[in-house]
Amino acid sequence: MDLFLQTLLNGLLIGGVIATFTIAFQLTFGVLHVIDFAVGGWVVLGGYLGYYVTALLGLDGFVALPLAFVLFGALGYLIGPVLYNVRNSRTARPELMALALTFGLFTLLRGGMLTAWGFNTRNVTTFLSGESLAVGPVVVPLIRVAAAVFAAAIAGGLFLFLYRTRYGLAIRATAENRHNAALMGVNIRRLSANVYGLYAGITAMAGVLMGAIYSVNPEVGLRYTLFAFFVAVLAGLGSVGGAVVAALLLGVIEAFVSTYVGSSYSLLAIFATLFAVLLVSPKGILRRGL
Repeated sequence: MDLFLQTLLNGLLIGGVIATFTIAFQLTFGVLHVIDFAVGGWVVLGGYLGYYVTALLGLDGFVALPLAFVLFGALGYLIGPVLYNVRNSRTARPELMALALTFGLFTLLRGGMLTAWGFNTRNVTTFLSGESLAVGPVVVPLIRVAAAVFAAAIAGGLFLFLYRTRYGLAIRATAENRHNAALMGVNIRRLSANVYGLYAGITAMAGVLMGAIYSVNPEVGLRYTLFAFFVAVLAGLGSVGGAVVAALLLGVIEAFVSTYVGSSYSLLAIFATLFAVLLVSPKGILRRGL
């Protein structure tokens, strides 16, 4: 029973961090109608930034969170218009061209990171690294709790922005129906660039948190990309609320399979779950997907 509770807690905490970048992933799909293969690359880059903030500057890893948002948010803002132009081009299948562009971006990011850092892993160090708290029979790693708290704050801030500001209303209107939003005066091209920048910044911050919990290297980017796809499809493409539920479920499944069966079977269990859910509810667990 103690191991069960420990595993459940670990899964929920990790799922909360995964929810951070999958929410942004869903938002980007809703506005740009693009499935972004590069999501795992942004996560790993955020982790490397956190490492260098601690290793070179001697600062706490959490200091890298606002830096990651600003730096990679600006980079995403520059990439956003390119992705928008490809997605809205007059080619026969613009959605496939946009998908190929994001796959090429992921390959470029992965190759660049392998050239610069090789296969060596890096860790983000914080003042909570290695610290834990015993709560009855359960040992709570404080770095995971802090990461989950930061993730919840980031996600909460995003939801407040979307539902309490006029620009957030414009984003939601565009995700709902971009044609009607354009008729209401929304500059879709500029908004798309802003949304992709917001997504890249949030995803990089999640990478800092994942680097503090685990470690980062260029090869784990593909795993995070698969996680984002799993959550997006399980939640229902475009469903931001469903992404939270699906991410928590993903974290719990991976934790239990890794603990009781073996980490090598975690992806198999995740996609078996995805297949089973889609047989019952093709629009996702909340039945709100596209």
